[in-house]
Amino acid sequence: MFHRNTQGVLRATFAVMVAMCGMAVNAGTQNVDKPAAATAPMPTAIQMAKRVFLGNAGGDGMSISIFRRSGDVNQPYNWFYLAMKNWGRYELVGSPADADLVFEISFAAPLVGADKLSTFAPYLRLEILDAKTHFLLWTIIEPVDGAYRKARWDSNFNTGVTNLVSGLKNIAGETHVASM
Repeated sequence: MFHRNTQGVLRATFAVMVAMCGMAVNAGTQNVDKPAAATAPMPTAIQMAKRVFLGNAGGDGMSISIFRRSGDVNQPYNWFYLAMKNWGRYELVGSPADADLVFEISFAAPLVGADKLSTFAPYLRLEILDAKTHFLLWTIIEPVDGAYRKARWDSNFNTGVTNLVSGLKNIAGETHVASM
């Protein structure tokens, strides 16, 4: 008799476990049926533009001294201009009136932190504006690692500019195809 009772308890336990598994599967199925998070569309003006005017929006007070020490107070503009020219996606024009978009490049090195542990957090900032409406379409911010030596600074800055252009390529709709 004890054996039968044990079998009954095991069967009941098994039935409860099967029911719980069914509820878990049902709950999992409900999550699958939910729509995926929507990806907002990029402004079509960025993808359709042909001509771009590059504007130098300068930098903050701290970054001016950084660029003076490096020898080029217009380094963000000059290096970004060269990267855009090398990319070749947009025709670079000399006047905003001749452009579809205006790209304004700037640099800042704000002091961040708390109390005695403050540090600088330099970054490049690219604002993309519609040339006709002057409406801000997009902003890309790319951090740049600081450095004490010029060679390291140039390397870090180049990485920042490269990453900034890569971010621009993503929103401009350029796809990357691996070469074989």
